[in-house]
Amino acid sequence: MAQRQTLDSRFRGNDDCLMSGQGCAGKPFDPVAVPEHFRNATVTSPQYSPATIPGMMTRRLRVLMLSDVYFPRINGVSTSIETFRRDLHHHGVDVTLIAPDYQLEDSVENIHRVPARKLPFDPEDRLMHWDKLRTTAHGLAHKQFDVVHIQTPFAAHYAGVRFARKHGLPVLTTYHTHFEEYFHHYLPVVPRPLLKATARGIARGQCNGLNAIIVPSRAMRDTLRGYGVHAPLHVLPTGIPVERFRGGDGAAFRAKHGIAAERQVGLYVGRVAHEKNIGFLLEATLHMRALNPNFLLVVAGEGPALNGLRQQAKQLGIEDQVRFIGYLDRETELPGCYAAADVFVFASKTETQGLVLLEAMAAGVPAYAFAEMGTKDILEPLRGAVIAPQDAPGFAAGLHALLQDKPRLQTLSQEALAWADEWSAPQRAKQLAELYASLKLDHQP
Repeated sequence: MAQRQTLDSRFRGNDDCLMSGQGCAGKPFDPVAVPEHFRNATVTSPQYSPATIPGMMTRRLRVLMLSDVYFPRINGVSTSIETFRRDLHHHGVDVTLIAPDYQLEDSVENIHRVPARKLPFDPEDRLMHWDKLRTTAHGLAHKQFDVVHIQTPFAAHYAGVRFARKHGLPVLTTYHTHFEEYFHHYLPVVPRPLLKATARGIARGQCNGLNAIIVPSRAMRDTLRGYGVHAPLHVLPTGIPVERFRGGDGAAFRAKHGIAAERQVGLYVGRVAHEKNIGFLLEATLHMRALNPNFLLVVAGEGPALNGLRQQAKQLGIEDQVRFIGYLDRETELPGCYAAADVFVFASKTETQGLVLLEAMAAGVPAYAFAEMGTKDILEPLRGAVIAPQDAPGFAAGLHALLQDKPRLQTLSQEALAWADEWSAPQRAKQLAELYASLKLDHQP
Protein backbone atom coordinates (compact mmCIF):
# COMPACT_ATOMS: atom_id res chain seq x y z
CA MET A 1 0.00 0.00 0.00
CA ALA A 2 2.83 2.41 0.83
CA GLN A 3 4.31 1.89 -2.60
CA ARG A 4 1.03 2.60 -4.35
CA GLN A 5 0.50 5.75 -2.32
CA THR A 6 3.91 7.03 -3.36
CA LEU A 7 3.16 6.32 -7.00
CA ASP A 8 -0.21 7.94 -6.57
CA SER A 9 1.43 11.09 -5.21
CA ARG A 10 3.65 11.19 -8.22
CA PHE A 11 0.79 11.50 -10.68
CA ARG A 12 -2.42 12.57 -8.98
CA GLY A 13 -2.95 16.30 -8.83
CA ASN A 14 0.44 16.88 -10.47
CA ASP A 15 -0.73 17.79 -13.91
CA ASP A 16 2.44 19.53 -15.14
CA CYS A 17 4.49 16.48 -14.21
CA LEU A 18 4.73 14.84 -17.60
CA MET A 19 5.68 18.05 -19.36
CA SER A 20 8.27 19.36 -16.93
CA GLY A 21 11.98 19.04 -17.38
CA GLN A 22 12.39 17.68 -13.83
CA GLY A 23 10.87 14.31 -14.56
CA CYS A 24 8.54 13.47 -11.73
CA ALA A 25 11.17 12.76 -9.14
CA GLY A 26 13.61 15.62 -9.49
CA LYS A 27 15.65 13.71 -12.09
CA PRO A 28 15.83 15.30 -15.54
CA PHE A 29 14.45 13.75 -18.66
CA ASP A 30 16.47 13.97 -21.85
CA PRO A 31 16.59 17.76 -22.31
CA VAL A 32 16.13 17.45 -26.06
CA ALA A 33 12.87 15.57 -25.55
CA VAL A 34 11.14 18.11 -23.32
CA PRO A 35 10.31 21.50 -24.87
CA GLU A 36 12.22 24.28 -23.18
CA HIS A 37 8.93 26.16 -22.83
CA PHE A 38 7.89 23.68 -20.08
CA ARG A 39 11.18 23.18 -18.26
CA ASN A 40 10.49 25.57 -15.39
CA ALA A 41 7.28 23.91 -14.23
CA THR A 42 7.13 23.16 -10.51
CA VAL A 43 6.76 19.49 -9.59
CA THR A 44 6.82 17.38 -6.50
CA SER A 45 9.59 14.89 -5.75
CA PRO A 46 8.20 11.52 -4.74
CA GLN A 47 10.48 8.61 -3.95
CA TYR A 48 10.45 6.85 -7.30
CA SER A 49 11.85 8.21 -10.55
CA PRO A 50 10.10 7.56 -13.86
CA ALA A 51 12.85 5.13 -14.80
CA THR A 52 12.03 2.84 -11.86
CA ILE A 53 8.40 2.31 -12.73
CA PRO A 54 8.80 0.09 -15.83
CA GLY A 55 11.24 -1.99 -13.78
CA MET A 56 8.44 -2.79 -11.34
CA MET A 57 6.50 -4.49 -14.13
CA THR A 58 6.98 -8.26 -14.42
CA ARG A 59 5.78 -8.38 -18.04
CA ARG A 60 4.84 -6.08 -20.91
CA LEU A 61 1.83 -3.89 -20.25
CA ARG A 62 -1.34 -4.63 -22.21
CA VAL A 63 -3.59 -1.71 -23.06
CA LEU A 64 -7.04 -1.80 -24.62
CA MET A 65 -7.57 1.39 -26.59
CA LEU A 66 -11.00 2.39 -27.94
CA SER A 67 -11.81 5.16 -30.39
CA ASP A 68 -14.78 6.32 -32.46
CA VAL A 69 -12.36 7.43 -35.18
CA TYR A 70 -9.21 6.05 -36.79
CA PHE A 71 -7.55 5.79 -40.19
CA PRO A 72 -8.55 5.92 -43.00
CA ARG A 73 -10.40 8.85 -41.43
CA ILE A 74 -7.69 11.51 -41.25
CA ASN A 75 -7.63 13.88 -38.29
CA GLY A 76 -5.58 14.68 -35.22
CA VAL A 77 -7.08 11.87 -33.14
CA SER A 78 -6.17 9.23 -35.72
CA THR A 79 -2.66 10.65 -35.99
CA SER A 80 -2.21 10.72 -32.22
CA ILE A 81 -3.37 7.13 -31.79
CA GLU A 82 -1.11 5.81 -34.52
CA THR A 83 1.92 7.78 -33.30
CA PHE A 84 1.59 6.55 -29.73
CA ARG A 85 0.60 3.01 -30.73
CA ARG A 86 3.72 2.60 -32.83
CA ASP A 87 6.17 4.02 -30.28
CA LEU A 88 4.62 2.47 -27.17
CA HIS A 89 5.70 -0.94 -28.45
CA HIS A 90 9.33 0.08 -27.86
CA HIS A 91 8.55 1.01 -24.25
CA GLY A 92 7.10 -2.30 -23.11
CA VAL A 93 3.44 -1.63 -24.01
CA ASP A 94 1.27 -3.70 -26.36
CA VAL A 95 -1.80 -1.83 -27.61
CA THR A 96 -4.98 -3.45 -28.91
CA LEU A 97 -7.26 -0.95 -30.66
CA ILE A 98 -11.01 -1.07 -31.25
CA ALA A 99 -12.19 1.36 -33.95
CA PRO A 100 -14.95 1.76 -36.56
CA ASP A 101 -15.00 -0.22 -39.78
CA TYR A 102 -14.95 2.19 -42.75
CA GLN A 103 -15.02 -0.72 -45.23
CA LEU A 104 -11.90 0.66 -46.89
CA GLU A 105 -9.02 -0.46 -44.71
CA ASP A 106 -6.86 -3.57 -44.78
CA SER A 107 -6.64 -5.95 -41.84
CA VAL A 108 -3.95 -4.95 -39.32
CA GLU A 109 -2.79 -7.00 -36.36
CA ASN A 110 -4.28 -5.90 -33.02
CA ILE A 111 -6.74 -3.49 -34.66
CA HIS A 112 -10.31 -4.72 -34.37
CA ARG A 113 -12.93 -3.04 -36.54
CA VAL A 114 -16.56 -2.70 -35.49
CA PRO A 115 -19.41 -2.32 -38.00
CA ALA A 116 -20.55 1.30 -38.11
CA ARG A 117 -22.90 3.63 -39.95
CA LYS A 118 -22.32 7.08 -41.39
CA LEU A 119 -23.50 10.15 -39.53
CA PRO A 120 -26.02 12.22 -41.51
CA PHE A 121 -24.47 15.59 -40.58
CA ASP A 122 -20.87 14.44 -41.08
CA PRO A 123 -20.55 11.50 -43.50
CA GLU A 124 -16.79 11.22 -42.92
CA ASP A 125 -17.40 9.95 -39.38
CA ARG A 126 -18.97 6.73 -38.17
CA LEU A 127 -21.13 5.58 -35.25
CA MET A 128 -20.22 2.06 -34.14
CA HIS A 129 -23.06 -0.37 -33.55
CA TRP A 130 -23.39 -0.69 -29.79
CA ASP A 131 -24.04 -4.43 -29.57
CA LYS A 132 -21.17 -5.21 -31.97
CA LEU A 133 -18.90 -2.89 -29.99
CA ARG A 134 -19.69 -4.58 -26.69
CA THR A 135 -19.26 -8.02 -28.26
CA THR A 136 -15.90 -7.07 -29.74
CA ALA A 137 -14.61 -5.77 -26.41
CA HIS A 138 -15.91 -8.82 -24.54
CA GLY A 139 -14.21 -11.10 -27.05
CA LEU A 140 -10.84 -9.52 -26.23
CA ALA A 141 -11.05 -10.03 -22.45
CA HIS A 142 -8.82 -13.10 -22.68
CA LYS A 143 -5.86 -10.80 -23.40
CA GLN A 144 -5.88 -9.79 -19.73
CA PHE A 145 -5.46 -6.06 -20.20
CA ASP A 146 -3.87 -3.87 -17.55
CA VAL A 147 -5.33 -0.50 -18.55
CA VAL A 148 -8.19 0.82 -20.69
CA HIS A 149 -7.46 3.99 -22.68
CA ILE A 150 -10.41 5.80 -24.27
CA GLN A 151 -9.73 8.25 -27.11
CA THR A 152 -13.17 9.72 -27.91
CA PRO A 153 -16.31 10.58 -25.90
CA PHE A 154 -18.96 8.78 -27.89
CA ALA A 155 -19.74 5.04 -28.09
CA ALA A 156 -16.08 4.21 -27.41
CA HIS A 157 -16.22 6.05 -24.08
CA TYR A 158 -19.19 4.16 -22.70
CA ALA A 159 -17.95 0.80 -23.97
CA GLY A 160 -14.51 1.46 -22.51
CA VAL A 161 -15.85 2.44 -19.09
CA ARG A 162 -18.17 -0.56 -19.06
CA PHE A 163 -15.31 -2.94 -19.91
CA ALA A 164 -12.98 -1.41 -17.32
CA ARG A 165 -15.54 -1.57 -14.53
CA LYS A 166 -16.49 -5.14 -15.37
CA HIS A 167 -12.88 -6.32 -15.27
CA GLY A 168 -11.64 -4.10 -12.44
CA LEU A 169 -9.20 -2.11 -14.57
CA PRO A 170 -8.02 1.51 -14.38
CA VAL A 171 -9.42 3.66 -17.18
CA LEU A 172 -8.21 6.94 -18.62
CA THR A 173 -9.03 9.13 -21.58
CA THR A 174 -7.27 11.58 -23.83
CA TYR A 175 -9.35 14.73 -24.26
CA HIS A 176 -8.51 15.63 -27.85
CA THR A 177 -11.31 17.97 -28.89
CA HIS A 178 -12.73 21.26 -27.62
CA PHE A 179 -16.31 20.25 -28.29
CA GLU A 180 -18.06 23.35 -26.97
CA GLU A 181 -16.57 25.24 -29.94
CA TYR A 182 -17.55 22.52 -32.44
CA PHE A 183 -21.17 21.63 -31.89
CA HIS A 184 -22.74 24.87 -33.15
CA HIS A 185 -21.21 24.31 -36.59
CA TYR A 186 -23.09 21.02 -36.94
CA LEU A 187 -26.26 21.80 -34.95
CA PRO A 188 -26.92 25.43 -35.93
CA VAL A 189 -30.63 25.28 -35.04
CA VAL A 190 -29.85 24.68 -31.36
CA PRO A 191 -29.06 27.81 -29.31
CA ARG A 192 -25.30 28.14 -28.87
CA PRO A 193 -25.41 28.72 -25.07
CA LEU A 194 -27.37 25.49 -24.68
CA LEU A 195 -24.85 23.58 -26.78
CA LYS A 196 -21.95 24.95 -24.74
CA ALA A 197 -23.61 24.08 -21.44
CA THR A 198 -24.41 20.59 -22.72
CA ALA A 199 -20.84 20.01 -23.93
CA ARG A 200 -19.41 21.14 -20.60
CA GLY A 201 -21.80 18.98 -18.61
CA ILE A 202 -21.02 15.88 -20.66
CA ALA A 203 -17.27 16.47 -20.38
CA ARG A 204 -17.47 17.00 -16.64
CA GLY A 205 -19.55 13.87 -16.08
CA GLN A 206 -17.40 11.66 -18.28
CA CYS A 207 -14.02 12.86 -17.00
CA ASN A 208 -14.88 12.73 -13.31
CA GLY A 209 -15.70 9.05 -13.64
CA LEU A 210 -12.16 8.13 -14.75
CA ASN A 211 -8.82 7.46 -13.09
CA ALA A 212 -6.93 9.99 -15.21
CA ILE A 213 -7.34 12.39 -18.11
CA ILE A 214 -4.60 13.26 -20.59
CA VAL A 215 -4.78 16.68 -22.23
CA PRO A 216 -2.46 17.72 -25.06
CA SER A 217 -1.96 21.31 -23.87
CA ARG A 218 -2.07 23.50 -20.80
CA ALA A 219 -4.95 25.48 -22.29
CA MET A 220 -7.10 22.35 -22.47
CA ARG A 221 -6.14 21.45 -18.90
CA ASP A 222 -7.31 24.87 -17.72
CA THR A 223 -10.51 24.55 -19.74
CA LEU A 224 -11.43 21.24 -18.11
CA ARG A 225 -10.62 22.60 -14.68
CA GLY A 226 -13.03 25.43 -15.45
CA TYR A 227 -15.71 22.86 -16.28
CA GLY A 228 -15.39 21.41 -12.79
CA VAL A 229 -13.30 18.36 -13.68
CA HIS A 230 -11.56 17.21 -10.50
CA ALA A 231 -10.08 13.93 -11.76
CA PRO A 232 -6.27 13.95 -12.24
CA LEU A 233 -5.26 15.89 -15.36
CA HIS A 234 -1.94 15.21 -17.11
CA VAL A 235 -0.50 17.48 -19.80
CA LEU A 236 1.03 15.16 -22.40
CA PRO A 237 1.12 16.37 -26.01
CA THR A 238 1.25 13.98 -28.91
CA GLY A 239 4.78 13.83 -30.24
CA ILE A 240 5.63 13.80 -33.90
CA PRO A 241 7.89 11.49 -35.94
CA VAL A 242 10.00 14.39 -37.16
CA GLU A 243 11.99 12.31 -39.64
CA ARG A 244 8.80 11.49 -41.56
CA PHE A 245 8.33 15.09 -42.65
CA ARG A 246 11.87 15.78 -43.79
CA GLY A 247 13.41 15.25 -47.18
CA GLY A 248 10.28 15.98 -49.21
CA ASP A 249 10.69 17.03 -52.85
CA GLY A 250 9.01 20.43 -52.99
CA ALA A 251 10.01 21.06 -56.61
CA ALA A 252 8.43 17.80 -57.76
CA PHE A 253 5.28 18.56 -55.79
CA ARG A 254 5.00 22.00 -57.38
CA ALA A 255 5.52 20.55 -60.84
CA LYS A 256 2.86 17.89 -60.27
CA HIS A 257 0.29 20.47 -59.19
CA GLY A 258 1.20 23.14 -61.71
CA ILE A 259 2.62 25.62 -59.19
CA ALA A 260 5.38 27.80 -60.60
CA ALA A 261 8.73 27.60 -58.82
CA GLU A 262 8.78 31.35 -58.16
CA ARG A 263 5.25 31.52 -56.75
CA GLN A 264 5.01 32.12 -52.98
CA VAL A 265 2.88 29.50 -51.24
CA GLY A 266 0.99 29.68 -47.97
CA LEU A 267 -0.07 26.16 -46.97
CA TYR A 268 -2.91 24.83 -44.83
CA VAL A 269 -2.99 21.10 -44.07
CA GLY A 270 -5.81 19.48 -42.14
CA ARG A 271 -9.46 18.68 -42.07
CA VAL A 272 -11.52 21.09 -44.14
CA ALA A 273 -14.11 21.73 -41.47
CA HIS A 274 -16.02 24.81 -40.32
CA GLU A 275 -14.26 25.00 -36.96
CA LYS A 276 -10.85 25.27 -38.67
CA ASN A 277 -11.65 28.86 -39.73
CA ILE A 278 -10.37 28.36 -43.27
CA GLY A 279 -12.88 30.94 -44.49
CA PHE A 280 -10.76 33.52 -42.66
CA LEU A 281 -7.72 32.41 -44.67
CA LEU A 282 -9.71 33.02 -47.85
CA GLU A 283 -10.60 36.53 -46.69
CA ALA A 284 -6.94 37.19 -45.89
CA THR A 285 -5.99 35.88 -49.34
CA LEU A 286 -8.26 38.49 -50.90
CA HIS A 287 -6.21 41.16 -49.13
CA MET A 288 -2.99 39.40 -50.08
CA ARG A 289 -3.92 39.63 -53.75
CA ALA A 290 -3.61 43.41 -53.58
CA LEU A 291 -0.24 43.16 -51.82
CA ASN A 292 1.21 40.22 -53.72
CA PRO A 293 -0.70 38.91 -56.75
CA ASN A 294 1.79 36.05 -56.94
CA PHE A 295 0.67 34.56 -53.61
CA LEU A 296 -1.10 31.19 -53.62
CA LEU A 297 -3.03 29.60 -50.76
CA VAL A 298 -2.89 25.80 -50.93
CA VAL A 299 -5.46 23.86 -48.90
CA ALA A 300 -4.59 20.18 -48.45
CA GLY A 301 -7.44 18.15 -46.98
CA GLU A 302 -11.12 17.39 -47.32
CA GLY A 303 -14.17 17.72 -45.13
CA PRO A 304 -17.70 19.04 -44.74
CA ALA A 305 -16.78 22.69 -45.37
CA LEU A 306 -15.06 22.09 -48.72
CA ASN A 307 -17.95 22.93 -51.04
CA GLY A 308 -18.78 26.07 -49.10
CA LEU A 309 -15.17 27.21 -49.22
CA ARG A 310 -14.99 26.65 -52.96
CA GLN A 311 -18.07 28.80 -53.32
CA GLN A 312 -16.60 31.46 -51.02
CA ALA A 313 -13.42 31.60 -53.10
CA LYS A 314 -15.51 32.07 -56.21
CA GLN A 315 -17.58 34.83 -54.63
CA LEU A 316 -14.43 36.62 -53.47
CA GLY A 317 -12.94 36.36 -56.95
CA ILE A 318 -9.77 34.62 -55.72
CA GLU A 319 -10.05 31.28 -57.49
CA ASP A 320 -6.64 31.88 -59.10
CA GLN A 321 -5.12 32.50 -55.65
CA VAL A 322 -6.48 29.33 -53.98
CA ARG A 323 -5.79 25.68 -54.75
CA PHE A 324 -7.78 22.88 -53.08
CA ILE A 325 -5.75 19.70 -53.54
CA GLY A 326 -7.62 17.19 -51.35
CA TYR A 327 -6.20 14.59 -48.99
CA LEU A 328 -2.56 13.61 -49.42
CA ASP A 329 -0.92 10.33 -48.51
CA ARG A 330 1.04 10.99 -45.31
CA GLU A 331 3.96 8.82 -46.33
CA THR A 332 4.39 9.57 -50.03
CA GLU A 333 2.80 12.99 -50.74
CA LEU A 334 2.60 15.09 -47.58
CA PRO A 335 6.38 15.59 -47.07
CA GLY A 336 6.65 17.03 -50.58
CA CYS A 337 3.67 19.27 -49.94
CA TYR A 338 5.30 20.75 -46.85
CA ALA A 339 8.59 21.18 -48.70
CA ALA A 340 6.80 23.12 -51.44
CA ALA A 341 5.48 25.75 -49.02
CA ASP A 342 7.10 29.03 -48.01
CA VAL A 343 5.02 29.38 -44.86
CA PHE A 344 2.33 27.42 -43.02
CA VAL A 345 -0.84 29.43 -42.30
CA PHE A 346 -3.33 28.49 -39.60
CA ALA A 347 -6.33 30.36 -38.20
CA SER A 348 -8.11 27.77 -36.04
CA LYS A 349 -9.17 28.89 -32.56
CA THR A 350 -10.32 25.48 -31.31
CA GLU A 351 -7.21 23.28 -31.37
CA THR A 352 -6.32 21.32 -28.26
CA GLN A 353 -2.75 21.02 -29.57
CA GLY A 354 -2.25 21.78 -33.28
CA LEU A 355 -0.15 18.85 -34.52
CA VAL A 356 0.00 20.16 -38.08
CA LEU A 357 1.98 23.17 -36.87
CA LEU A 358 4.67 20.82 -35.59
CA GLU A 359 4.57 18.76 -38.77
CA ALA A 360 5.22 21.86 -40.85
CA MET A 361 8.02 22.93 -38.51
CA ALA A 362 9.57 19.47 -38.73
CA ALA A 363 9.80 20.09 -42.48
CA GLY A 364 11.45 23.45 -41.84
CA VAL A 365 8.38 25.49 -42.78
CA PRO A 366 7.78 28.53 -40.53
CA ALA A 367 4.31 28.83 -39.01
CA TYR A 368 2.21 31.99 -39.25
CA ALA A 369 -0.83 31.34 -37.08
CA PHE A 370 -3.30 32.35 -34.39
CA ALA A 371 -2.11 31.64 -30.86
CA GLU A 372 -5.35 30.27 -29.40
CA MET A 373 -6.08 27.34 -27.09
CA GLY A 374 -3.59 24.51 -27.59
CA THR A 375 -1.54 26.26 -30.26
CA LYS A 376 -0.20 28.66 -27.63
CA ASP A 377 2.18 26.03 -26.26
CA ILE A 378 3.70 25.65 -29.72
CA LEU A 379 3.64 29.27 -30.90
CA GLU A 380 4.27 31.48 -27.90
CA PRO A 381 7.99 30.62 -27.57
CA LEU A 382 8.30 32.24 -31.04
CA ARG A 383 10.70 29.57 -32.26
CA GLY A 384 10.10 29.05 -35.95
CA ALA A 385 6.76 30.81 -35.68
CA VAL A 386 5.11 34.21 -35.95
CA ILE A 387 1.85 34.90 -34.13
CA ALA A 388 -0.59 36.39 -36.63
CA PRO A 389 -3.13 39.20 -36.15
CA GLN A 390 -6.73 38.00 -36.05
CA ASP A 391 -8.17 40.47 -38.56
CA ALA A 392 -7.94 39.67 -42.26
CA PRO A 393 -6.17 42.90 -43.38
CA GLY A 394 -3.65 42.65 -40.52
CA PHE A 395 -3.10 38.95 -41.19
CA ALA A 396 -2.40 39.66 -44.85
CA ALA A 397 -0.10 42.58 -44.11
CA GLY A 398 1.97 40.55 -41.66
CA LEU A 399 2.13 37.58 -44.02
CA HIS A 400 3.24 39.80 -46.91
CA ALA A 401 5.99 41.38 -44.79
CA LEU A 402 7.20 37.94 -43.69
CA LEU A 403 7.33 36.56 -47.23
CA GLN A 404 9.34 39.56 -48.39
CA ASP A 405 11.94 39.09 -45.66
CA LYS A 406 14.02 36.19 -46.98
CA PRO A 407 16.70 36.28 -44.23
CA ARG A 408 14.00 36.14 -41.57
CA LEU A 409 12.28 33.24 -43.30
CA GLN A 410 15.57 31.35 -43.39
CA THR A 411 16.18 31.97 -39.70
CA LEU A 412 12.65 30.90 -38.81
CA SER A 413 13.08 27.74 -40.88
CA GLN A 414 16.15 26.72 -38.89
CA GLU A 415 14.41 27.54 -35.61
CA ALA A 416 11.41 25.48 -36.68
CA LEU A 417 13.55 22.41 -37.31
CA ALA A 418 15.15 22.65 -33.88
CA TRP A 419 11.86 23.33 -32.08
CA ALA A 420 10.14 20.38 -33.75
CA ASP A 421 12.97 18.11 -32.58
CA GLU A 422 12.01 18.92 -28.99
CA TRP A 423 8.55 17.40 -29.55
CA SER A 424 9.81 13.99 -30.63
CA ALA A 425 7.35 11.12 -30.54
CA PRO A 426 9.46 8.45 -28.75
CA GLN A 427 9.84 10.52 -25.57
CA ARG A 428 6.12 11.20 -25.42
CA ALA A 429 5.45 7.46 -25.68
CA LYS A 430 7.89 6.82 -22.85
CA GLN A 431 5.99 9.24 -20.64
CA LEU A 432 2.66 7.64 -21.51
CA ALA A 433 4.07 4.18 -20.73
CA GLU A 434 5.10 5.48 -17.30
CA LEU A 435 1.60 6.77 -16.66
CA TYR A 436 0.08 3.42 -17.66
CA ALA A 437 2.45 1.62 -15.29
CA SER A 438 1.63 3.96 -12.43
CA LEU A 439 -2.12 3.50 -12.93
CA LYS A 440 -1.73 -0.29 -12.98
CA LEU A 441 0.37 -0.34 -9.80
CA ASP A 442 -1.94 2.09 -8.04
CA HIS A 443 -4.96 -0.05 -8.98
CA GLN A 444 -3.63 -3.34 -7.62
CA PRO A 445 -5.58 -4.76 -4.67
